[in-house]
Amino acid sequence: MPARTSPPDNEAADEPHYHGHRERLRERFYGAGPDALSDYELLEMALFAAIPRRDTKPLAKALLRKFGSFAEVVHAPVARLREVDGIKDASINQLKLIAAAASRIARGELKGKRQLSSWNDVIDYCRTSMAFSDKEQFRLLFLDKKNQLIADEVQQTGTVDHTPVYPREVIKRALELSATALILVHNHPSGDPSPSQADIQMTKAIITIATPLGIAVHDHIIVGKSGHASLKGMRLI
Repeated sequence: MPARTSPPDNEAADEPHYHGHRERLRERFYGAGPDALSDYELLEMALFAAIPRRDTKPLAKALLRKFGSFAEVVHAPVARLREVDGIKDASINQLKLIAAAASRIARGELKGKRQLSSWNDVIDYCRTSMAFSDKEQFRLLFLDKKNQLIADEVQQTGTVDHTPVYPREVIKRALELSATALILVHNHPSGDPSPSQADIQMTKAIITIATPLGIAVHDHIIVGKSGHASLKGMRLI
């Protein structure tokens, strides 16, 4: 007799008591919309596919207790997700798929804009892509003379509190792409987006090299879990 294949995440095979609960969640989701569901209920639904034969509510609540919000759960590092009791590869894959989809959608919306006239679009994209990363990233948005997005590139990835940035490499890449403007973006994994003195000095160094070459630096945006900071908005550049 062939060996029985265990279901995803080793869930129990007993006839579940939660089928009715899942159906009610689905009805609310499709009837009243996703805003009608709390974070833990939305997370429950996100885990349905990974854990088809086990109640997902306890795991959803455990994840939120550890990380704080839906966004922080899906963007949490894999190693930290594995610290949560009851989570297995199928669930982690599902959460990372959601994070990747959110980033892809935000990037598509940003690239679909004829012009980057709305800073809210830029901020939303940067926060979706970077705010919950556990390592610092330095991202460059390259623009043409109409402020249309040419390219979006992560130039450097660093440690939890430092990313090496080389101003001449930034400008070299802008020239390669024939960009006439830049938006600099990086994240603070600590959560506090306040710019450091090093952030300000690095931005000014890039501006010093860029200006004689006809390349404008529109802003340097710092994102964190608690919000964002704009060096231009703060009149630091």
